[in-house]
Amino acid sequence: MALFESGNPTLSQKFFNKTANASLQAQGIMSVRGTLNKFGFLMMMVIGGAVYTWHLYDTGNPTLMSTLMMVGIFGGLIAALGITFKPTWAGYLAPAYGILEGFFIGGLSAVMNDAFKEKYPGLIMQAVGLTFGVAIAMFLLYNFRIIKATEKFKSIIITATMGIAIFYLLSMVVRMFGVNMPFLYDASPLGIGISLFVVAIAALNLIIDFDMIERGSEMGAPRYMEWYGAFGLLVTLVWLYIEILKLLSRFAKRD
Repeated sequence: MALFESGNPTLSQKFFNKTANASLQAQGIMSVRGTLNKFGFLMMMVIGGAVYTWHLYDTGNPTLMSTLMMVGIFGGLIAALGITFKPTWAGYLAPAYGILEGFFIGGLSAVMNDAFKEKYPGLIMQAVGLTFGVAIAMFLLYNFRIIKATEKFKSIIITATMGIAIFYLLSMVVRMFGVNMPFLYDASPLGIGISLFVVAIAALNLIIDFDMIERGSEMGAPRYMEWYGAFGLLVTLVWLYIEILKLLSRFAKRD
């Protein structure tokens, strides 16, 4: 049974199945409330890291900010891979991942805020508000079963997510060979349409993530999987924020 198929590679069936045994359950059982509490803690780590790099940019220290952004990108990737392949480490690595992602997001947001401070002074706050608004909306849609994580729904969203990942990877490769694809960053109707599609897929991935966490709790996964589930949810939320920020920046360019 593919109970844990998810577009988010950090929330998959094999990790939950691998941990659902009696010896591990002795340490406690995963719960939805516990996962959300840990997700809240991880968000505090992200906010802390983001505030720090934003402060560095505002106080005229862009070099250190850029360094921390690079540390955030590569350090976050290493932490994410460690958690993905060793879920028992999630309780230690997930907070580090949150801080590292905060370094990257804070620096990116500071640069974007400065670039659009005249044409779109509320860009960052609007991106943050929309991200949390979409996340809350997805949670309510899932909680009231307005959108159900059926097998067909999962299949469509997983396929679309994989397609987006492959598309982004190919675009990076062709740019290395000097091939320019302006619709990836300009404000053309095609560019805006692509951004809207990606934002929608990122948002719908939250539905699948909520379902994975709930099913993990129902199956009696060990308590450390709360950290793993919170980490996976954070991955999707960070992706959603970046895509919404890109979308709003495209609209700002049209003004």
